[in-house]
Amino acid sequence: MAKKWFVLRVQSNKEDKVKGDLEKRIKIQGIEDLLPRILVPSEKVSEIKGGKKKVAEKKIYPGYIMAEIEVDEKGAIPENVWYLIRDVPGAGDLIGGDNRPIAMENSEVEKLLQEVERGEEKPKSNIEFLIGDRVRVKEGPFENFEGVVEEVLPTSGCLKLMLTIFGRPTPVELEYWQVEAL
Repeated sequence: MAKKWFVLRVQSNKEDKVKGDLEKRIKIQGIEDLLPRILVPSEKVSEIKGGKKKVAEKKIYPGYIMAEIEVDEKGAIPENVWYLIRDVPGAGDLIGGDNRPIAMENSEVEKLLQEVERGEEKPKSNIEFLIGDRVRVKEGPFENFEGVVEEVLPTSGCLKLMLTIFGRPTPVELEYWQVEAL
């Protein structure tokens, strides 16, 4: 017996509820060893709403959850697990063809687990600016100055801008939420 990862289609915006329901049913039936892990891959994203910086959780794959399932030597999912999954409200089919779910490749699983770990570490900035965009500073000591985006720094959530100050081009680094597109 080996464990394989499978992708389960679920109703959009019901990923966490389906995961919770599935975990409850697994615990009630005492088959935690057959379904040890269920993931809703998500990442933390910092964004500005109403002029305030907020950290929101965003689903990496909306409408899907991933489950690690114990399979037999042929790679088939045990019937009791198959019916348990299908019986959860909001859960759809496991991804695959011809009514036979296909397990994820090991490389896909490693990438997925790394994404989930990274998503828990530090919020990613939701920066919607590109190099060359014209912007206006809306907050801080350079308020109402206009400039051009020279560099986008997603890890720090900053932008390097070229502002014209006293008639001279001056490089300035600001947080992305301090500027607005023109």
